Amino acid sequence: MFFYLAQFLTFLAMPLTIVLVLISLGFILRKRRLGNYLTLTGILLLLFFTNKFISNATMNAWEPEFKSITDLPVYDLGIVLTGVTNLDKTAHDRTFFDKGADRATHAIQLYQMGKIKKILITGGQGLNPANSNTEAKLLADFMVIAGVAEHDIIIEDKAVNTRQNALFTLEKLQSKSMRKKSRYLLITSAFHMKRAKACFDKVGLSTDTFPVDYYSSDVKFDFQNLVIPTPDGLIIWTKLFKEWIGLVVYKLVGYI
Repeated sequence: MFFYLAQFLTFLAMPLTIVLVLISLGFILRKRRLGNYLTLTGILLLLFFTNKFISNATMNAWEPEFKSITDLPVYDLGIVLTGVTNLDKTAHDRTFFDKGADRATHAIQLYQMGKIKKILITGGQGLNPANSNTEAKLLADFMVIAGVAEHDIIIEDKAVNTRQNALFTLEKLQSKSMRKKSRYLLITSAFHMKRAKACFDKVGLSTDTFPVDYYSSDVKFDFQNLVIPTPDGLIIWTKLFKEWIGLVVYKLVGYI
């Protein structure tokens, strides 16, 4: 129930939803001065949210810096959070990725370079998927094809949110008696790392972080970024709003 409620509340607070509500109210109230103000506000917000320079600069400030692989120590386990596969497309001989494939590919790179000895993948199914597979299983299949030994992969396929990622990972590690002396590396998207790290800290599982899947790029002062509206800006703001709302909700309910 919490999962569906969180999804609904997040939808209501999304940038595009706010813009559409303002413009729609402006149209309904177009014969009044308030209607004109609402329409203008909606248009100005749309221009703001679709400005690539502003959105990129904001995301750049939010995401933690990436870490050099060569400077990392050796970890007993890399913990990979899912949320990167396309479960609305069903196939049994491959894994379809959405944005965020870095979570899997960088984990494989760390494994092949000897920086992590094993990989734990945590994630079940999201909201009404068409594919009956779990994300953890799909990523595990991909990693085996890419050269990760099957016996070095641990699958946790029940979690449906970040809180459960942390809880069920802890349970899985306790069942394998790995918790006390092992070193863990948490691998997830840079924009999501703060909430993920907080969830793992809350359940008492100490991890180092390895942010991947960056939405921000180097800041550019050119015409295209400064002036031309782009849906990329709206996508970045949507990610930020969703993450900020998630942090607030998780704090209110005691998950972090």
